[in-house]
Amino acid sequence: MSAAGDRLQDTARRAALALPDVSHGYPFTPGLDVYKVAGKVFLIVTDDPDEQIITVKCEPEHACAQERAYASITPGRYLDKRHWISLGPGPGITERLVTDAVEDSYDLVAERLPRRDRPSAR
Repeated sequence: MSAAGDRLQDTARRAALALPDVSHGYPFTPGLDVYKVAGKVFLIVTDDPDEQIITVKCEPEHACAQERAYASITPGRYLDKRHWISLGPGPGITERLVTDAVEDSYDLVAERLPRRDRPSAR
């Protein structure tokens, strides 16, 4: 079953907050809920009810494949469009897909941190 926009956003928030050493806030604008690990962004949740999307970090090859496979996955908003994708509600966008995207984004950011800044293993 596809995740509606509000469920997509809630699912992404829950997935992010379940990960170690995550912080979040609104550093850019009140409408963007930003999740970080060790000060590095891995998830942006758009609070606009007319534009219910999340944006996550993604390997460029995987990003291209996701964009081809799902009409509601597009190059990332606000960030480098090669390394970030935005997911909106639509066919095939499931809670599992959203959770996996958030966890993969977190892992990409965490593995690039200096060893001393990496969170404890999850």
